[in-house]
Amino acid sequence: MEILIAGERLRLRRATLDDLNYIMKLQAAPENLKFIVPFDENYHRKNFTSADKMDVIAEEILTGERVGYFMLRKLDTPCAEFTHVIIDKKGRGYGREAFKLLLKWAFEIKNFHRIWIDCKDYNSVALHLYESLGFVREGLLREILLTNGVYENLFVLGMLDREYKRDKG
Repeated sequence: MEILIAGERLRLRRATLDDLNYIMKLQAAPENLKFIVPFDENYHRKNFTSADKMDVIAEEILTGERVGYFMLRKLDTPCAEFTHVIIDKKGRGYGREAFKLLLKWAFEIKNFHRIWIDCKDYNSVALHLYESLGFVREGLLREILLTNGVYENLFVLGMLDREYKRDKG
């Protein structure tokens, strides 16, 4: 088990084949599916051994219970992308804690220059979280996704290493 980083309640680790059903279940849950573009099992299988993509599991340290997952992409560049921020155990502060750990790992351990994420314009909970952590809205991609016959907008949000360090300060 490859642990990326640990905090007070949670640790983040690289997902393994044993996590595939959990990831697929989270993607397919109606309360999550409306906010993401799901990937198939083969895509996730490649993430388990890829150098530029990774699925990350957030789990409770005390129980080992999984509480969510992230997908990371473009890990072979200085500007990584976070995507598929899905928390299974909602309303307990796990999303904020896990995201803070992920930012710490990205900027303090991996030394990325920039992290970016996109978010559907109506996902107010996620937008609030990202902006409260220091992400800046960089643009709006108008009608970029076709979902169930409807074109949807995406906000692109980003954080630079110096912004992370300044806000952590």
